[in-house]
Amino acid sequence: MTSPRQRPFTQVDVFTHQAYMGNPLAVVLDGTGLSDAQMQSFARWTNVSETAFLLPPTQPEAHYRVRIFTPANELPFAGHPTLGSCHAWLQNAGAQHVGDDIVQECAVGLVRLRRTGKRLAFAAPPLKRSTPEPTILRKVCEALGVRQEQLLGAQLLNNGPTWLGLLLDSRETVLDLEPNLNLLAEVVSGVGVAAVEPAQTATPLIARKNREARAFGTSAQAAVPAEPEPTVEVRFFAPGIGVGEDPITGSFNASLAQWLIADGLAPSSYVAAQGRCIGRDGQVFIDQDREGQVWVGGETVSCIQGQVLI
Repeated sequence: MTSPRQRPFTQVDVFTHQAYMGNPLAVVLDGTGLSDAQMQSFARWTNVSETAFLLPPTQPEAHYRVRIFTPANELPFAGHPTLGSCHAWLQNAGAQHVGDDIVQECAVGLVRLRRTGKRLAFAAPPLKRSTPEPTILRKVCEALGVRQEQLLGAQLLNNGPTWLGLLLDSRETVLDLEPNLNLLAEVVSGVGVAAVEPAQTATPLIARKNREARAFGTSAQAAVPAEPEPTVEVRFFAPGIGVGEDPITGSFNASLAQWLIADGLAPSSYVAAQGRCIGRDGQVFIDQDREGQVWVGGETVSCIQGQVLI
């Protein structure tokens, strides 16, 4: 193990435009020389859902390499650490990077990212999915308090980590859940729940902007379009890896989107909301391009910058 030394550090809020309303990520900007045990110990100390360590890449296509730790173990891939690590790299070591395409190296391989305005988005890794065992599903529903008639679908979703995904009948059902986390931890490492609501054809804000445009003699097209409203409500519980309820979960939203879009359960582009039940306001922007690649995006905000002794 290396002797402790000062290392640059930042904490980033992910999937939000407003600091302290998203999912925090601790980032050690120079993880060179640290052992697995040192990384795990520091991640346990930060006590946020994930801590990332930036390292020089080992593959020539990559701009940087990242290792991702929860308080309990290392993850091969995770969504909000991917966006947050890229934000931290662009703000520091990658400050001279002028392009909008970035390649991250992590345990699952190379992950493509793109920058569009204030948002970063990552290309969802390939998804493997299967039907969960009925016994496991029944125990999870019991732990969540989900009744049979509220469950519309269930899949085991693997894009690095493996999570159980449940599609429920309404946003209200998702928001009203009060899970037994101890019981849940005995059954699965993590479970995400979601509901898809119909999209509104025109929000009141858009209608008001169009009326104002007409009143001032300008075209409706000249009005600034409002951001799309979230039509998918998501919650994620992972007491099995030391996270009760995760504020916003990029890896689960990525695999969820691939499932829902492939089965015609959601449109090819939508916005998901997550974190409302724990005082957060996260938004995840999903978009499937013409080649069928699903992109998972959101805004990122720096909250803490300084040095840590590791």
